[in-house]
Amino acid sequence: MDFNEFVLITVAGLSVFGLGRVLIGPTIWDRMLGFSVFSSKVIVATVMIGVLYKRTFLLDVALIYGVLGFLSTIMISRFVEKRGDI
Repeated sequence: MDFNEFVLITVAGLSVFGLGRVLIGPTIWDRMLGFSVFSSKVIVATVMIGVLYKRTFLLDVALIYGVLGFLSTIMISRFVEKRGDI
């Protein structure tokens, strides 16, 4: 196992913590934080895979996923702020 595989496995392991926070978070804000952590780890993994295998379209996918993750976090927080807890 080389360094790149080790980093990808580590990022995948850390993304499990983000998913755990989404599933067991006591408040909606904890769940949003877990979603942000998970989406950032997916972006890092996508960029790493794109660089490793020299697939430049994966960098575009990571950029789009980052923008969508940011917008969804903003939209969910605005919804919760106006409506209260879900």
